[in-house]
Amino acid sequence: MNSRDDHSRVALSIAAVERDTGIGKDTLRVWERRYGFPQPDRDAHGERTYPLDQVEKLRTIKRLMDQGHRPGRIVAQSMEALQHLSRGEAALQSNRALPHAHNNPDLMPYIALLQSQDHDGMRRELLKVLSHEGLQHFVTEVGAPLTRMVGDAWARGDLAVYEEHLYTECVTSLMRQAILAIPRADSGGAPTVLLTTLPQEAHGLGLLMVESLLSLQGCRCVSLGTQTPVRDIAQAAKAHRVDVVALSFSLNMNPNHVVDGLAELNLLLPASIDVWVGGGAPVLRRRALEHVVVLNDFDAIAHAIQQWRVQNIKPESKSNTSA
Repeated sequence: MNSRDDHSRVALSIAAVERDTGIGKDTLRVWERRYGFPQPDRDAHGERTYPLDQVEKLRTIKRLMDQGHRPGRIVAQSMEALQHLSRGEAALQSNRALPHAHNNPDLMPYIALLQSQDHDGMRRELLKVLSHEGLQHFVTEVGAPLTRMVGDAWARGDLAVYEEHLYTECVTSLMRQAILAIPRADSGGAPTVLLTTLPQEAHGLGLLMVESLLSLQGCRCVSLGTQTPVRDIAQAAKAHRVDVVALSFSLNMNPNHVVDGLAELNLLLPASIDVWVGGGAPVLRRRALEHVVVLNDFDAIAHAIQQWRVQNIKPESKSNTSA
């Protein structure tokens, strides 16, 4: 057998495991002492090495931690138990975020293309929808529900990390091209919007979808991408003289980070700049957030823009029309 195909002897260093799983070296050592897992071997120099089956289990643990599970409750469990828990958690989150989205038969072919490594085929099919139906339909009827399905499949372990990244890159590039093609009209009747996420939020696809819909409504958008420090958000908002700061929070965002980050941002922003937030984070709907407009769905974007117009654009004085 070719030695490159024999993975049973492959082991990763602790630094490689940290890069692969996102779990820090110190955490791995603490778990080893506290929970008896992982159980690394030692190389000729006495350094820890981790067999691939343990690395795979660590990946599953990290997925569950991202979904809110505590290490003390899951690290010592068997791989079978973790996989069962992961599948059940993914189904529960899918039901909360978008009922029946994971059973949408119209979108399953895209998942199949992704799983069969047909990245070009998936791009062609998505581009076909975008070209024929337009950006609004693409975002609301395909992009948003399909992104949730891909996230659920990753959480269950049905998609690899690289497959999720390929999907994200494909949809991102298509939407950016579509945004650039939107005719630039006078934005005097719509707000200028700064879009970003807090430092703890790395997911940017939802933010790009919001940018697409805002651009279709005539807004001028200034996107900082993801993970911007709060003080930098405030500085950028003032420098670009924006009317609104829009933030996206994914389902697994720590609620304390959401509440504390928004509170700090409100202290740093002038009262003239509104804050709009959206995404799957449950805390957005559980708690009333002062000076924050929560966009519960994509339809709320148009309503928020209309409300902004009512509050900020004065009608022409009737005296100008008098004889």
